[in-house]
Amino acid sequence: MKILGIETSCDETAAAIVEDGRVVLSNIVASSQELHIKTGGIIPEHAARAQLESMLHVVEEAFKASGCNQEEIDAIAVTTGPGLIGSLLVGIETAKTLAYLWNKPIVPVNHLIGHITACFLKQDSDIAAQKVPEFPAIALVVSGGHTDMILMTDHGKAKWLGGTRDDASGEAFDKIARLLSLPYPGGPSLSKRADNYLLRYPDKKLNLFPRPMIGSGNYDFSFSGLKTSVFNNIKNRRLSDFEIDEYSAEVQAAIADVLVTKTIRAVEKYKPKSLLLAGGVSANRFLRDSFSEYFNGSPTGTSFYVPVVSYCTDNASYIAAAGFYNYKPRMLDQVQVKPEMSILEKP
Repeated sequence: MKILGIETSCDETAAAIVEDGRVVLSNIVASSQELHIKTGGIIPEHAARAQLESMLHVVEEAFKASGCNQEEIDAIAVTTGPGLIGSLLVGIETAKTLAYLWNKPIVPVNHLIGHITACFLKQDSDIAAQKVPEFPAIALVVSGGHTDMILMTDHGKAKWLGGTRDDASGEAFDKIARLLSLPYPGGPSLSKRADNYLLRYPDKKLNLFPRPMIGSGNYDFSFSGLKTSVFNNIKNRRLSDFEIDEYSAEVQAAIADVLVTKTIRAVEKYKPKSLLLAGGVSANRFLRDSFSEYFNGSPTGTSFYVPVVSYCTDNASYIAAAGFYNYKPRMLDQVQVKPEMSILEKP
């Protein structure tokens, strides 16, 4: 089954064609990042306008790269939320129009579930040798707007374990990067500066900042206190390049410690077969390594999965895959934008 995926939840314009929920035949992403660098962040109206201009071209490129034509497509999957309302509408209306013109089923997709489904995509050249995540699974989604942990018994069947009470992990990275006067996009800029520090001091113990809620008896997260701690440490100071590198490494370690520690606690309680790490923040090398160090060969018996970096950030391949694994076509008028959709909400 070949599915065309369309993703426009934030500032990316993406289309992909994926076969049987695993094999990525094409994955095209057009970014308006250069536009947002000039403004220091995403202006929703600017993002939606750029997406409107590039959407059809991106779809055309996805077909060209895949070698498929529209007759070979079995369905269209599209992100309906969460995200920026104007951006979401660009993708939704494009998908609905194509579904109508081509007489194809349309499948709405929850963007957060899409992130998780990236763990099921083919990650290397030998798909037969690649192990597929098994259920039950614990999934941790870490992104700019969300930090959620769920327990999955199958695709489309899950219960919520915990999430952020204020700032999401990616939001904390971005806000603290701004405090440190790092350029947009903040998270990757902070990570790069942290890497500079860790290359020089690989064995340095990083414990300058607090680990909010790390000892709480639940699986909730809070990162606003970390942001406040950084602010109090640097206010009325002009930081040197070395200090910015050091603070970046300290912040990165604090966020990773909380995410890893609470996830380990959940794994020890629920004993899942798989742990799935997903979302834009899962592209962070330090976080990936922190999880891998514990779970690869750990006594829990839980297998750890994280997508290749290109599938962590926003793209349409995991939307197409999610449409396959959660195949529930809707009538065109039932496909509606849901900008505030939660991780377990049906699209």
